[in-house]
Amino acid sequence: MTLTQLRHMSELAKTGSFIKSSENLFVTQPALSRSIKSLEDELGERLFDRQGRHTTLTAFGEEILRRSQILLDLAKDIKDTNRNFKNGLSGQIRIGMGSGPGALLMTKLLEHIAVNYPHLHIEIARGKTGMLIESLRARKLDALIINARSMKPSQDLKMEIIYETPGAFMVRKGHPLKKLKKVTIDDLRKYPIASTALSEETEKTIIDRYGKDANLESLVNIKCSEISSLIEVAQSSNTVLLAIRNSALELEEISLEPPLNATAIFGFVTIENRTESPLLRHVRDFIEKNLFEQPNKLAIKKMNKKSPSLQAG
Repeated sequence: MTLTQLRHMSELAKTGSFIKSSENLFVTQPALSRSIKSLEDELGERLFDRQGRHTTLTAFGEEILRRSQILLDLAKDIKDTNRNFKNGLSGQIRIGMGSGPGALLMTKLLEHIAVNYPHLHIEIARGKTGMLIESLRARKLDALIINARSMKPSQDLKMEIIYETPGAFMVRKGHPLKKLKKVTIDDLRKYPIASTALSEETEKTIIDRYGKDANLESLVNIKCSEISSLIEVAQSSNTVLLAIRNSALELEEISLEPPLNATAIFGFVTIENRTESPLLRHVRDFIEKNLFEQPNKLAIKKMNKKSPSLQAG
């Protein structure tokens, strides 16, 4: 078994075509067929089912591909590390960000790279947690920064908790609610309430504090995956925004009775057993430093297991 054979298998699994794969790999079709056949003979099982011109992985093939991808990643990382040490911080890095992390970090990270590392190619993808995880597993992304509670534990993924910050109900300056000495959930209901997708734990927290009628389905009537758009809506109308406090410092927090007391927890997610490149370590260090320097009247804390999570993408 060789890395070349595993690369051939990976490419064939991607295209489903011997013809297309041989073109992409710059080998002849007979040579590719012999490579796959030799690998199947060595392993003692079929890796692909052939249906006319289309080829699909068998169940055994899917498992072998998943395991072999680790070896291919390690081989690529060895080459990338050598190149990075020779050329300095150059190359390509692809980061996926959820709504909340994107609102706090995306612009500052792009500015930092543009000013300090003009030869580094960086790409940031925004989207829902499920879509970002699929892209990470497909090696289309190198790492994710998402809400820690929005991802189920998985053996092939590694998550490091890097940040916890309070959530809040927020409004524009001069909002009618700011004139009230005491604000209740019923007062909030008089205005549109907006948020990104929220976790089940957040919904349970809100219901526990404000009653069963405060379920998110009825409480939140403006939903969007991009928090930046919701912030603009809150700035230009009487809409109340439910989000992490640091994502909208230009808005003013509403002090509810009883208090919300929910937090968002960010996790840095990578592929398990995949060697971390110097590029990724540099980006992670900047992100952690920037998060803990965020201006906020409320204390930034390390993860507290007793704190309910406010989903932020």
